[in-house]
Amino acid sequence: MVIGGGSAGLSAALMLGRACRSVLLIDGAEPRNARAEHIYGFPSRDGTSRSTFLESTRAELVRYDVTVVNGTVVTTAGTSAGFLTNLASGEQTYARRVLAASGITDTLPDVPGLDQHWGRSVVHCPYCHGWELRGRRVGVLATVPGSIHQALLFSQWTDQLTLLLHTQNQPTVEQAEQLAARGIRTVRGEVVEIVTMNDRVSGARLVTGEQLSFDAIAVAPLAKPRAGLLAPLGLTPQPHPSGMGDHIPADETGRTAVEGVWVAGNLTNPNLNVLGAANAGAIAAGTINLDLIAEDTSTAIRATRNEV
Repeated sequence: MVIGGGSAGLSAALMLGRACRSVLLIDGAEPRNARAEHIYGFPSRDGTSRSTFLESTRAELVRYDVTVVNGTVVTTAGTSAGFLTNLASGEQTYARRVLAASGITDTLPDVPGLDQHWGRSVVHCPYCHGWELRGRRVGVLATVPGSIHQALLFSQWTDQLTLLLHTQNQPTVEQAEQLAARGIRTVRGEVVEIVTMNDRVSGARLVTGEQLSFDAIAVAPLAKPRAGLLAPLGLTPQPHPSGMGDHIPADETGRTAVEGVWVAGNLTNPNLNVLGAANAGAIAAGTINLDLIAEDTSTAIRATRNEV
């Protein structure tokens, strides 16, 4: 059972379907990038609309008899012997293994104007949006210690960059030297509003009343995992080492502390883009298939011994 129909879940379902496994993909239709119009950095799909990407990938699953169900998983319970999942519709499903790729929700600072333009002219990742903002006026809203790193990253795409310190402390001497070396302007003062025009960001207003002009705002959101469905299994979100919010801990293959349960994508790593999440889903799927082969082999050996 694969829970979540984003790039991680779709990739895992495709891999397991091609491995001749019986696969059920449950999609709650709540992707992290729901407000983004296109996906970027994905070979052969760069610039493709999000809806086209999802539809075409779902169509590929039909070839391998993967069953896709639109629904929301409420709880999952069981042991390595099997897992029972309850959907919001009241339906129940059973699976030998579970891969959760239900993703995260990006929690934004409480500044008027940010949420309305999230995914368009309010962005977070230069690898996802930097090319479209090259040479433009970008304000980096500092809300976490990593915001200085974010500003340094964006300086690769534009030299019209301003770090809005907002609620963060002054940069250290070393950080100030780095910012100055990259030509990044630093502005003190809390941002009280993101100013817009024609349904796009046009600037930011400080608590002093001063208004600065921008074409986009970059901000580092905090990850809130959609992990309530895993709570009955004892899997609860923990702080991510990057400081970007919470995640469900797992090893490099997505294997969790609960035998028979894997996680993939942003649920375990909020830093992943669409391509990275798809890769994580494929890795988890391959490991799940190996785990099932080992179990099937042990079962076959026991059956052979009993016959003898």
